[in-house]
Amino acid sequence: MISNDDSIHSAGIATLVRVMQRLGEVVVVAPNSPQSGMGHAITLGEPLRLDHSRRFEGVEAYECSGTPADCVKVAKHHVLKDRPADLVVSGVNHGSNSSVNVLYSGTMSAAIEAAIEGMPAIGFSLCDYASDADFSHAEPWIEHIARQALANGIPAGTALNVNIPKKSDDPIAGIRLCRQARAKWQEEFDMRHDPYKRPYYWLMGNFVNLDHGDDTDEWALAHNFISIVPCQYDLTAYHGLPHMNQSWELQLPGQPAPAVPTKPHPVGPENYGPANPNG
Repeated sequence: MISNDDSIHSAGIATLVRVMQRLGEVVVVAPNSPQSGMGHAITLGEPLRLDHSRRFEGVEAYECSGTPADCVKVAKHHVLKDRPADLVVSGVNHGSNSSVNVLYSGTMSAAIEAAIEGMPAIGFSLCDYASDADFSHAEPWIEHIARQALANGIPAGTALNVNIPKKSDDPIAGIRLCRQARAKWQEEFDMRHDPYKRPYYWLMGNFVNLDHGDDTDEWALAHNFISIVPCQYDLTAYHGLPHMNQSWELQLPGQPAPAVPTKPHPVGPENYGPANPNG
């Protein structure tokens, strides 16, 4: 099953459909308009529209009025129904989704929604924001990674965030399994005025990498490697639990102590249950 956030009309999803057809049956459910930066938003206050699309010859395809996460939900529960997806792939995104960008990414939110639904998932992004970006060098790598996922599996509750360097004179150096780099956007708003003198704002910013490790996605991409970061939807900051257990007063002043003294729970994902509740 294929989705994305750049819409069913993008060049990136056409590339992904072409590659995935080499692996098996393809079903597409993708937004009918661009949804970049929507993150994991879902539609609650209005109905979703789902229309057949003839964009891809010989492929069952639908365009959805909702977000990328909506597309995965409606694909699983309505389009696929009793047909389990062997793999959900999202993209190929026009632009990087490395580091902190994963939090804003509609591409990765589609993949993470699939992981929540118990389906193995990969989000693919090309580090080229151009509308006419060249995806040709990425195709064999996308196929290779998808075949590896089908043959060897993806850990439960995990979605793979795959970023591919833009095409250059140098061939791709290979693949690196990475951690997410610690980086941020230094942002500002450019205030302007419309013809009625009312202010409006454009968000602007510069991406700043604060992480100089050689095991990060940013390092890999800077050295012409494809980066793969396994992502989970369990956002618990386990390293913060010991400090809060030890230093925070968790009762109101004057409140009697519990009849049975509480003992801090052991800290760590292995003690707090698997990321996938069905795992």
